[in-house]
Amino acid sequence: MPNESPEDYTTVESIFVRRRNVLMIRSRFPPIYTDYYLHLMQHGLRYPSHLDEILKEMMAMLTLHLVARPWAETIAWTANMRAPRVNIFVTGSSTSEQITGRCFTDNVREPDRNLFYSQTTVPDREPRLSTIEIDEMDPLLWIEEFYRNSEQRPGRAFRLPDETFVLLAAQPDFDEQWLNEVCAADIPRIEQREETKVLETRRFRFHCGCTLSRVLPVLGAWREQPEELFQGEKMITIQCPRCAANYSVTRDMI
Repeated sequence: MPNESPEDYTTVESIFVRRRNVLMIRSRFPPIYTDYYLHLMQHGLRYPSHLDEILKEMMAMLTLHLVARPWAETIAWTANMRAPRVNIFVTGSSTSEQITGRCFTDNVREPDRNLFYSQTTVPDREPRLSTIEIDEMDPLLWIEEFYRNSEQRPGRAFRLPDETFVLLAAQPDFDEQWLNEVCAADIPRIEQREETKVLETRRFRFHCGCTLSRVLPVLGAWREQPEELFQGEKMITIQCPRCAANYSVTRDMI
């Protein structure tokens, strides 16, 4: 985008910790969070503060996870919670360098337990789905559980000041004791204490890419039943299933 500056993006560093064989992915997320809040304001959206915080942290952790994964993947995470009854959804792609998400709070089916879903999509392949059970209301613990059970390698997730998050992802022949013993206070000193190498940097922004023309096909099944859909109204509002953006729809658009 020619009119965008580096400040519009969240820069993510992928750093290899030599001898420990651990990948450290880190970033500060104010740019993504700023665009997220502008999006909420634009569409008149507001989530309860505790759900807002969970959604933001899920976006942060998915961004870091995408950088730990191959470039071609598009990944979507959904946390399906019993109490509060809510679905928290985030999705992102390294190819398009974007992340988005939303909360579903209306008409959410109550599950028998809290579940975390991950769907990974790669071009020309069937999507890969994994599901784990979660307990605590802490996205960072969900991601560590996801790494143990679905990634089949350990991962450690950390919150740091200034909306900074770090993911430590184990690589082959990693130092298990070191990875298990690292705490949040150690993270800022890893580059001073360990031999490290910056492998790459990527940049992400909050962006869905939805448009009215992309959202309208959701209403295709109502084409033959406009009265049931509009119920006497001249216009209705539909939401993007990925970011909750609101779009006004008239009868002639169906």
